[in-house]
Amino acid sequence: MSTLPPEPSDAHPAATPPPQARNPLHGITLEAMVTALSAHYGWSGLGERIPVRCFTHDPSIASSLKFLRKTPWARDKVEGLYLFMLREIRRQG
Repeated sequence: MSTLPPEPSDAHPAATPPPQARNPLHGITLEAMVTALSAHYGWSGLGERIPVRCFTHDPSIASSLKFLRKTPWARDKVEGLYLFMLREIRRQG
């Protein structure tokens, strides 16, 4: 009796990622988040809430994206502020 390794399709039946229906950030690009935040709070307001140079000194979408893609802790703060902004808008709405 020989034991064969499982077929590749049988090895990981849950290889596809689960749907992210409950994730409000699913499908939202970082560019869309930064654009929405800068439109809602303005660059100065964004710089007050998240004090990083890309928001306080000569801010632009391009410079912000470049910094945020390289800096996970800052991206986490942007995502958190974006979620807060969405909740704030929903409450007012």
